[in-house]
Amino acid sequence: MQEEKEQWSSRIGFILSSAGAAIGLGAIWKLPYVTGMSGGGAFFLIFVLFTLLIGLPMLVSEFIIGRGSGSEAISAYKKLAPDSLWVWVGRLGVVGCFLLLSFYSVVGAWVGVYTGKSIIGQVIGDGVDYGALFDSVTGSPLITIAGLLIFTLINVLVIATGIKNGIERANRFMMPLLFIFFLILVVRALTLEGAWEGVTFFLTPDFSNITGEAVLYALGQSFFSLAVGFSCMVTYSSYLKKDVNLRSSAGSVVGMNIFVSLLAGLAIFPVVFAFGYEPAEGPGLLFVVLPSVFSQLPFGQLFLALFLLLFLFATLTSAFSLYEIIVSAFTKDQKRSRKVVTWWTGLVVFCAAIPSALSSNLLANVDIFSLNIFDATDFLVSNIMLPIGCLGIALFISRKMNQSLVRNEFMRGAKGEGLFNIWIFLMRWVVPITIAIVMFSLFGII
Repeated sequence: MQEEKEQWSSRIGFILSSAGAAIGLGAIWKLPYVTGMSGGGAFFLIFVLFTLLIGLPMLVSEFIIGRGSGSEAISAYKKLAPDSLWVWVGRLGVVGCFLLLSFYSVVGAWVGVYTGKSIIGQVIGDGVDYGALFDSVTGSPLITIAGLLIFTLINVLVIATGIKNGIERANRFMMPLLFIFFLILVVRALTLEGAWEGVTFFLTPDFSNITGEAVLYALGQSFFSLAVGFSCMVTYSSYLKKDVNLRSSAGSVVGMNIFVSLLAGLAIFPVVFAFGYEPAEGPGLLFVVLPSVFSQLPFGQLFLALFLLLFLFATLTSAFSLYEIIVSAFTKDQKRSRKVVTWWTGLVVFCAAIPSALSSNLLANVDIFSLNIFDATDFLVSNIMLPIGCLGIALFISRKMNQSLVRNEFMRGAKGEGLFNIWIFLMRWVVPITIAIVMFSLFGII
C-alpha cells in the first residue's frame, strides 16, 4: 500500500521554505557586489522592477504547474501534457539542479569552512587576515573537499527526513534567524559615522552608470534570485494544499526576497562607505572587505559571526530545494525509500562536485573554453540552461497547459479576473520575448 503524499503542514511553512529556496547566494553575495559595480541605486531599481514584472509571474507559473498537477517536476509536465516533449522541461530542471549543486555545494563548502575558521580565529584572539584566510580555504584541496563533505552531509540529513520534519522544520528555524541577524546588522551599520553616504549610493538611482550589460544582468538576477526556471518551485508547490492562495503566496516570497536584498544593501554599503572602501570591490566584498571592516568595529567579531552565519543559512536553504527536486524525481512512485535515494543523491553530487572543488587548486590549469571547471559549469547552468528552462515554462503554461486549469489555480481562493488577464499576457508575450532578447544578447546576435 502506497503512503499518502506528504504535504506542507501550513501555508507559512511553505512560504518560508520557498523563500529559503530563493534567498541564497544571489541575494546576499552576488547582488550587493554587482550593485556596487553597476552604479548602485539604478541597478537595484531595475532589478526590483524585473523581479516584479518577470520573476513574479514566473514564480506564479511554477506554483500553478506544481499544485495543478500534484506531482514533482518531471511527472508534472507528463501529467499535464501527456505524449509530448514538454516533459523535457522537467528533465532539464532536474539535470540543471544537479549541475548547479555540483558548484553551488563548493561555494557552500567555502562559506562553511571560512565561517568556522574565522570565528575560531576570533575566539582564540590570534587576529585574522581575511584575504589570506579565503585564499587558504579555496587553495587547499583537502580543506575544500572536507568542507564539501560536511555541506553535503547537512543537506542529506535534512532532506532524508522529509518535507515537514526536514525542509520545513529547518526553514522555520533558519529563516526567522536570518531576518533577525540581518536587522541587527542593518541597525549597527546605519549608526556608523558616514553611513548615510552608503545609503544614498544604494537607494538613489543614477542611470548615468547603467550599461546594457548591467540591465541584462539585472534580468538574469531576477530569475536566479527567485529560484525559477529549473522547476524547483513546481516540486515545492506539488506538496501544497488546495486551499492556499497561490498569488498571495508568490507575492509573499517575492516580497521577502526583495526585502532581504534591501537589507543586504543596507547592511553592506553603509559599512563600506563609512570606512572609505570602494563599493565596486567585486566578489571579494563579502569574504575580504566586510570582515576586515567588521574587525575594526566595537563588538565587530559578534557582528561578523552573525553575518557569516546568516550567509551560511541562506546557502543551505537554497541547496535544500535543489536536492529536493532530484530526490522527488526518483521517489515519485514511492517504491524507493526516500532516505536511500537521498543518501545516493548526496554521494553522486559529492563526487560530481569534486572537479569544481579542485578547479581553484589542483585543476586550476584545466580550461573549458578559457574557463576553469567551476566557471564553465556556472556559465552553462546560469546563462544557457536557466534561460531555456524559463522559456520552456513560460511557453508551456501559456500555450500548452489546459487554460481552464490554469485559470482555476490562479483564481483559487482569490478574486480579480483582471489580474489573471494581465498575468497571462505577461507569460504569453512579455516574458518569452524578454528571455529571447537576453539569450540573443548573450551570444552577440543582437
